[in-house]
This record gives sequence, structure tokens and C-alpha cells, in this order.
Amino acid sequence: MGLKVIKRESLWVVQRENLRTVMELLSVREHHARTLLIHYRWDVEKLITVYFEKGESRMFSEVGVTRDELAVVTPHESSSTLLCNICMDDVSTNVVSRMDCGHCFCNTCWTDHFVVKINEGQSKRIRCMAHECNTVCDEATVRSLVSERRLDLAEKFDRFLLESYIEDNKLVKWCPSTPHCGNAIRAENDEFCEVECSCGLQFCFSCLSEAHSPCPCSMWQLWKQKWRDESETVNWITVNTMPCPNCHKPVEKNGGCNLVRCVCGQSFCWLCGGATGRNHNRSSIDGHSCGRYKDMEKAEHAKRNLYRYVHYYSRYKAHADSFKQESQLWEMIEDKISNLQARDLKSRDFSWVTNGLRRLLTSRRALLYSHPFAFYAFGDDFFKDEMKEKESELKWHFFEDQQQQLESNVEKLSEILEEPFDEYGDEQVRQIRIQVIDLSVITDSLCRRMYECIENDLLGSLQYTVQIIAPYQSKGIEKAGELTVGWGSQVNDKEKGQKADGECFVMQWCSAMQWSPLLLWKHPRYEGSVTELVSQLFC
Repeated sequence: MGLKVIKRESLWVVQRENLRTVMELLSVREHHARTLLIHYRWDVEKLITVYFEKGESRMFSEVGVTRDELAVVTPHESSSTLLCNICMDDVSTNVVSRMDCGHCFCNTCWTDHFVVKINEGQSKRIRCMAHECNTVCDEATVRSLVSERRLDLAEKFDRFLLESYIEDNKLVKWCPSTPHCGNAIRAENDEFCEVECSCGLQFCFSCLSEAHSPCPCSMWQLWKQKWRDESETVNWITVNTMPCPNCHKPVEKNGGCNLVRCVCGQSFCWLCGGATGRNHNRSSIDGHSCGRYKDMEKAEHAKRNLYRYVHYYSRYKAHADSFKQESQLWEMIEDKISNLQARDLKSRDFSWVTNGLRRLLTSRRALLYSHPFAFYAFGDDFFKDEMKEKESELKWHFFEDQQQQLESNVEKLSEILEEPFDEYGDEQVRQIRIQVIDLSVITDSLCRRMYECIENDLLGSLQYTVQIIAPYQSKGIEKAGELTVGWGSQVNDKEKGQKADGECFVMQWCSAMQWSPLLLWKHPRYEGSVTELVSQLFC
């Protein structure tokens, strides 16, 4: 799947690789390349496609990129002063700055403009101050002017530019660990996937919640909200109490009579909630015509939904508890393997034990999140416009068959792995091995079939609603590998290594000193030279 970990100290190096690609392909400066990439969410392929479809002039105009050679030349070139159209003062041309579009204003006004935009969080697209000018300001000018007044804002500006590679990139996201590990994850191919960061956290790349397939993100968010708040307590009150028509407080009936009296003194009918007098007999209440049918139908609907929720939540909770306990079996399994290896057994390969536990955890996780999916998929509301009642019922039974087969075999596998087989004889161990291997294959097949049922027969048949789940991973959630930064073909391998090592060192040093790397890198003394910059750090 191509999942990669981007550490904070290598983020700038990775970003520069994309910048270099666009700079070389379109022959533009770095800040133009960054403006284009931010606009197209760091999707180089999309950027190039739009470039050829729309043409350079139209694309650059829409994004806010103006080449220097295309800029309008202003008349101040031959004059020693210039009227700043913002503050309306005549200022020396030595203290004015000109953007790519040709517009010139005094440095004080430019700096005021930049400070406001940075504080407003618009660092990535600071536009020219001229009326209706769409040009994005040169980042070197922004950095230079702002750093003279407020170094902290210049660093904030650089941080926003640096982190835009993650914030504006749909295929790169911060790891949602708490406290934050500092890593970002890049998904090379598909944003609908589940990933394990190098810090150990497993999460859904799409919604950044815990990994929850085969339950779609939208259903999982609803389920989380449902059991986090007290909505089901409200449901219980709705089903088991009736609001008093006078004081509106909930009243619970504690007897068989349908004439109920609230503590406020108001009598009312339990069947419909209407206010009544106190005189009644077994069949009627004086002066009251009961609208029983409609209200009973609502109460029955609420009761049915509550029972459904309790049913699915109890199974969800049971599998969650089992998953938590089974996740702690690794140490016990390793001890069992050590005991088996210490004995003189015919078989010396015990990988079937660890493979069996991995299969158990993968299948248990799938079962765990299949219950929130079933609660919404086969309820009254989620797909009511997509499937008729009979069709939904047939698919529900088919899905439950798949789910129950998987559940049965998962429980068998769990039971066997918890046996003290390290104390068994050679023949018994061989039988356990065969059972674990067979059950691992069966649960893998059943788990895949359940995913296919959800993806193809259920979600795939929808016409108006798009629901996507992370694909089934037989080996479990993929662990992202650390991203190796590549370099252009114009330098040899030794130079690549030196350049990569140098840039990574600069990033690590700046991180340790809490300095902005771009402030160093863009300093005219170093001119982007790794060798010069690294040597100066040791002087």
C-alpha cells in the first residue's frame, strides 16, 4: 500500500523534493512552486495535468503566480521617491518592496499587512495589497520584512509553510497520538486505509479515529457519539416513562392501572399521555377519548430501537473486552514457545503459534467493528431510501450468517491458544498445531468473505450513498515504514548521501535549538549550501 512515516526533522527535506520537481518541470522559482503545490494540495500529478489542460497563463492567473518577466514595470524606477498608495506618504525607493505583479508599497505597510495575515493564519496565501490583485506575495520578502520586526512571527510563517505539506495534502496526515509523537503518515495510493505509526498507534487514515473497519467512518462517528453521550439513557426514559402534561416531568408507572397521577397533582392517561380527571373504571376514564394507537406505535418504535442498540452494544462490548485480553497474550505465548523450544520435540518451528495469535487479533477486531456497522446498516434510518424492507431483511440474514460463522471459529481459535499446550506431549502438540493452522486459514477466509459481503453486497449496491471502508488486510494493519528521501539523478550516490545527511543534520540541529530552518537556509550568507551551513554551525 506504500505507507510511510515522515518524521518532523525530515519534513522539510521531503517538501523540498516536491518543490524541486515542480521547479524543474515548469521552470519557476521556489516560492512559485510552493504556491502552486499548496493550491493543488501537493498533488504533483494533478498540478501537471492542469498545467497542460489549461495552459500556463490561465493556471498561473487562477493560482496567483506572476512571473517577474511578465510583471508590469512601475514608474518609480527612475525616481528617488515613491508615493505609497496605502499610507499616502512619499517614501524613499530604498524602503519599498515590489512584488512579482509589479505593485510597490513601503516596507512599513507591507510589514503591517504581513503581520495581520500571519496572525489570521493566512501565511500560505498572503495576497498583494493592491486592489483586486491576486498575486501571492514573495515568501522571501515576507520573511525578510517580518523578521526585522518580529522574529517569532517570521518563525510562525515558516512553520505554516513547512506544515502545509501535511495540512493541505490529502495523502499526508499527522499521527493522532496523544501526546503527539511528531510523526506524519503518507499514504502513497489510497486515503481509505488503516495504518500503524512507528510510535505504535493504529488508526484510520481517513478520519483519524481508531482503526474501525469494516465499519465506515460515518457510521463509526455516529456510534462513538451514541455511546459517549447519554442518548440511550434518554431513550430508556422515553420508553419507560411518560411526561406529565402539566409539569412535563417524566413519570414512571409502578402499577397496572393506566390512570397515572404525577406528584404535581395532575392525572393523565398512560396510554396516550393526555390529561384526564380522576374518575375511571377498568375500561375507560371519564371525559377522555384515548388516542392510543399512534402514540403506542411511537413508543414501540423507540423500544425496538433501544433493544436493537442493547443487542449490538453488548456484542460490541464483549468483543472489545476479548480483544483487550487477547492483545495481552503475547507474553504468555512467548513463554509457551520458550518452553516448547526447551523440550526435545520433533518439530522445531513454532511460528504457527504467533501466526495464530495475529490471525485471532485481526479477526477479533473485524468482529468488534462489524456490530456498529450492522446496527446502522440494518436499522430503520440509514439506508431506508436505498433498500426496501424485504431486501434489507434478506441482506441482514446473509450478513449475520457470515458474521456468526466467523465468530464461531474465532472463539475456537481463542480457546485453543489459551490452552497450556506447552505442557502437552509431542503428539498433542502436533494436533494443536494442525488445529491452529486450520483455524487460522478458516478465519482468514471467513473474515475476507465478510469484508466482501459488506463492500460488494451491501455498500456496493447503494446508488445514492457513498460508504467506503478500509480494505481487508490479511496480515493485519500495515505498519508504515520510515520514508527514505530520494534525490535527483543529476548527482551521484555519494553526493546524494552527503546532501541528505547534511540537510537532515540541519533540521535536527534547528529542532534541538528551537530555531526555524528556513531562516537559516534562506540567509544570503549560505545561499542554500549544505556544506557552508553545516560548517558555520561548528564555528
